[in-house]
Amino acid sequence: MLAIFNVVFPIFALIFLGYLCRKRNILSVNAASELNRFVIYLGLPALLFDSIARLTPADFSNLRFIAVFAIGIAAVFLLTVWIKYRQGAAAADIIIDSLGTSYANVGFIGIPLCLLAFGRDGMPPAVIAMVMTACLLFAIAIVLLEICLHAEKHIGRSLLKTGNSLIRNPILIAPILGGLVASSGYVLPTGVQQLFKLLGAAASPCALVSLGLFLAQPIQNKQAGSVSLLVSFKLLLHPAITAVFAYWILPLPKLWADTALLLSAMPIGTGPFMLAELYQREAALMSRAILISTTTSLVTISLILAWIAH
Repeated sequence: MLAIFNVVFPIFALIFLGYLCRKRNILSVNAASELNRFVIYLGLPALLFDSIARLTPADFSNLRFIAVFAIGIAAVFLLTVWIKYRQGAAAADIIIDSLGTSYANVGFIGIPLCLLAFGRDGMPPAVIAMVMTACLLFAIAIVLLEICLHAEKHIGRSLLKTGNSLIRNPILIAPILGGLVASSGYVLPTGVQQLFKLLGAAASPCALVSLGLFLAQPIQNKQAGSVSLLVSFKLLLHPAITAVFAYWILPLPKLWADTALLLSAMPIGTGPFMLAELYQREAALMSRAILISTTTSLVTISLILAWIAH
């Protein structure tokens, strides 16, 4: 557990720094939104572009792993949609909550833990999982949110407004451009690569500090049930579904099955929080769900690693 704590300690530290800065008025009430906008429009697009541009076709050779990991994501996402719909939640809140239960923190926690548990052999599935989560799942959530935002009686006008918003969204454009670079075999100049590395490296710290700023805001008691649902689905249901498919229904080689289980057990990443803040939904609720899931995952991930070793 100490090794896992060493991996997640920077997350706690950055969140606490954001919380402390808000409580002591070092950063204003608008700082969280401004940091979040930096991540959405500069940091995260640069990170996604740089990650995708470095991929090769061999990185996606294991289609069964992709299917297993996608099924785990889709199952918990759709189940959350059904539950929140039955509870009468707004469409945008349904999408963000469903993203929260299925969006694993692969990049900031999952990849270091895969290196710790499996060495370099665990990197190919970790990279695939990061792309599927940070690019594909995130993009789907944005598309659904834009459709909700621009929903009108006139279907043609709704599609036009949604399309205009999507083609201007840097989080959707960056992976596409990165894929074009990767498929062409073109190597970017060193200076350009360094630019994307610097911007991308700032994405996670800024997102976590912004999350800490939101934690300084009060949360309504009636939202406690929603936090419990998000945390339990992410840490328990998501890895359980993935394990059933990875070991029994669509059995993978042991390393790939173990990696799929471990990555699906990661706590909620910062992506749902960023969208909740950007689209002015319940960002304070999501920030608490991320903090609680990250803290609780110290126990659940330790148990999964022990089970994998056994």
